[in-house]
Amino acid sequence: MAPPLLTLQNITLTLGGSTKLLNGADLSVSQGERLCLVGRNGSGKSTLLKIAAGEVEQDGGTRFLKPQVSLRYLPQEPDLSGYKTTLEYAEEGLSPLDDPYRAISLLNELGLTGEEDPSTLSGGEARRAALARVLAPQPDILLLDEPTNHLDLPAIEWLESELKSLRSALVIISHDRRFLTNLSRQTVWIDRGITRKLGKGFGEFEAWRDLQLEEEERQQHKLDRQIVDEEHWLRYGVTARRKRNVGRLARLQGLRTDRRDHRKSVGDVKLVASEGAVSGKLVVEAKNVHKAYGDRVIIDDFTTRVLRGDRLGVIGANGAGKTTLISVLTGTIEPDSGTIKLGANLQMATLDQRRASLLPTTTLKDALTGGGSDFVEVNGERKHVIGYMKDFLFGAEQARTPIGRLSGGERGRLMLARALAQPSNLLVLDEPTNDLDLETLDLLQEMLTDYPGTLIIVSHDRDFLDRVASGVVVAEGDGVWQDYAGGYTDMINQRGDVLKGRAAVEAVREKKTVGVGKAGATSKQKLSFKDKHALETLPAKIAALDTLKAKLQKGLDDPALYTRDPAEFAKRSAALAKAEAEMAEAEETWLALEMQREGAEG
Repeated sequence: MAPPLLTLQNITLTLGGSTKLLNGADLSVSQGERLCLVGRNGSGKSTLLKIAAGEVEQDGGTRFLKPQVSLRYLPQEPDLSGYKTTLEYAEEGLSPLDDPYRAISLLNELGLTGEEDPSTLSGGEARRAALARVLAPQPDILLLDEPTNHLDLPAIEWLESELKSLRSALVIISHDRRFLTNLSRQTVWIDRGITRKLGKGFGEFEAWRDLQLEEEERQQHKLDRQIVDEEHWLRYGVTARRKRNVGRLARLQGLRTDRRDHRKSVGDVKLVASEGAVSGKLVVEAKNVHKAYGDRVIIDDFTTRVLRGDRLGVIGANGAGKTTLISVLTGTIEPDSGTIKLGANLQMATLDQRRASLLPTTTLKDALTGGGSDFVEVNGERKHVIGYMKDFLFGAEQARTPIGRLSGGERGRLMLARALAQPSNLLVLDEPTNDLDLETLDLLQEMLTDYPGTLIIVSHDRDFLDRVASGVVVAEGDGVWQDYAGGYTDMINQRGDVLKGRAAVEAVREKKTVGVGKAGATSKQKLSFKDKHALETLPAKIAALDTLKAKLQKGLDDPALYTRDPAEFAKRSAALAKAEAEMAEAEETWLALEMQREGAEG
């Protein structure tokens, strides 16, 4: 077996106080490995990744990176300051031996031109630029901290495909179950300062973790019984030989020390939504709704009905208008035309995607109580704010902590606590899964499943949508929204295709304007750098898709495949439909660009 490229051994780190965040953590990364790093919020995942990247110095232990090994690290919050354009930022990650065109190519695939001013970027755009920067060099080791944060579903699926095609070793932190399941082959669990490794991907992790915790609980119970037995002997059996007495006393002291030093696993968040009165059967009815901002159509002739008890997921690329659609459906924004009818007796609670409804200086206690009180009312009962904080894993000492000093996961839990404390029969949640750890996500899903009212949820988490949604509304582009029954996977099966990202939608719009001018002549507009690169690379992509189509079709030609393995037949059929759609789009784009090139050259 080849030696590891990167090794962390017996890593210790203390961040204030006396409790060690990391206490003997290990990490080993070999060539081509696919690792996911999991653990509760605050367990030290990001810190360990920073130590692996050389960004943070550990208190103890060793870090070894094999000479000549290239490593790139994607932080949770990329810093683009000091760069004039996104292309300059992305190219900074390249070495002299790397392909100079790969940075601009990746930016374009991620929906950026390379000319954007980094100071004006949204969180999602900054994340895309940072991904282009770390992916462009195709390093030996790629360390990714929450790479899907702020990305839309098309971008997440593109990123999955790109990472699968790389030879790089991967170490990934993510709250996206589907993403981890599809990419990981081994799992490293950080729990109470130490690491435990499972030689299987994330799909096998949760069952294994539960078995580990059950065994630990049995061992702890056994320890408690030993202490009881030894204490009984101490009281009633001290007439034995002194040497033996001293030994047993020392053993009892050791057992007590073990129990005192044992750090229990972090508790679970207690999620309970305050229930309002029962709403009418009809919650929202939209008929022929239209909404536009200037020339940009956000909603075009959309009709739908939301009934009591529905769990509606809203899906689309960033910039498609998901938040606007929700605002129109809930009566916050008036449509330009069409009608919105809201049901009777609605009590709505909302969770803002940006978590920006509170000032950073507001304390945790005031955020939950509204200020001037020590109590929160939940389901008609007054509960002391400290007790309610503990339900969401906040310590009593954090009551006066300003919100601006909370981590992303803590802010997410706080905003959930605020939203769920409001009496409601309609919950509107905009990206509720952002920054939550996997265990909290589990509990949120259970709570939403049991919630007696109606849910409208915007999310890019495919697993979350599959578990929670009973129907989804999908942005198809140009203001068109389409209803589908079921969750995300059901929608994909009905469509027979993945969602198109913003770059693909814009390419379609561009193609409508490329080609014939007013007098029927070919356009003489010069090709941009992006278009030239596309014109050069599309033939190879078309050829690869053609080869893939032939391979998939050959498998489907086997008459016994459907009988032998219906799931594999469905998988190959979906893959073939996807390849055919991508090939048709690539051919159309190449043809339009070729016509534009010929026109520009006279």
